[in-house]
Amino acid sequence: MSGIHHVTAIAGNALRNFEFYTRSLGLRFVKKTVNFDDPGTYHFYYGDEAGHPGTILTFFPWEGAAAGRGGVGQTQQTAFRVPARSLGYWTHRFIEKGIAQEALEKRFGEAVLLFTDPDGMSLALVGVPGAENEAGWSNGDVPAEHAIRGFHGVTLLLETAAKTSAILTDVFGFKETAREGSIIRLTADNAAGGIVDIYEANGFLPGRQGTGSVHHVAFRATDDADQAEMSRKLVETHGQQSTEQKDRNYFRSVYFREPGGILFEIATDIPGFAVDEPVESLGEHLKLPAFLEPHRKDIEGVLPPLERAA
Repeated sequence: MSGIHHVTAIAGNALRNFEFYTRSLGLRFVKKTVNFDDPGTYHFYYGDEAGHPGTILTFFPWEGAAAGRGGVGQTQQTAFRVPARSLGYWTHRFIEKGIAQEALEKRFGEAVLLFTDPDGMSLALVGVPGAENEAGWSNGDVPAEHAIRGFHGVTLLLETAAKTSAILTDVFGFKETAREGSIIRLTADNAAGGIVDIYEANGFLPGRQGTGSVHHVAFRATDDADQAEMSRKLVETHGQQSTEQKDRNYFRSVYFREPGGILFEIATDIPGFAVDEPVESLGEHLKLPAFLEPHRKDIEGVLPPLERAA
């Protein structure tokens, strides 16, 4: 199975981010942990009921971080899939909640609702015929029939597409399936997270990472052997060297910068998010890797609360 494993972005205020994605968008809070490299900062994971690959949007909420600027060398937009008939529901919901949105537009024959999160991150809901037959999780607020079904895909803003496209096809199993203006669509064999659009934008300003920016895009590897084979292809065919493997508790990762400058990750599907708490209670408790467990009290002392003061 190929496609996107997860997308990781940068947020500002942790509580505001948590409320937007769990309450406004109705995603499940799959995991509450910390940035393993910066344990005074949360690492939030949102997704479907079980946290399947292809549904997971993650955030580093860095209070006070400068705002990012969109531009070349960045993931321009992250899109979720919803049933086609649910776009009316979401339009009204965004109006009621004061969420910035744009008029519906068509992209590759699909209806797309563009909106932004409180940090200005560019998001979209894509109405997908047949998505109503996929499992939908309800948080008790967004009805299951209208719920987000995981990722549709991402849009990369690059000066040139050829080298990046070659990696997506040769290493990650995507295939070019359509072109529309300056946008090249590549599709994988997985419904959730199976699309990468490359927008060729020669001459645009380079992007600057900050709040509202995507930090990296992770692609799926079945297991360690699959990941190692992808890393071998990167080096031997594309001259791209990945990092050593890092254990992220819920998956194992290697990283590299694709030719356009965007940070890509290859993440294993295993062991998954139920490795340290049952599916029924995902996200309820702060989970720390073993090497940080001795510092739990100190870490909990600096992390901001996730509920409003009475």
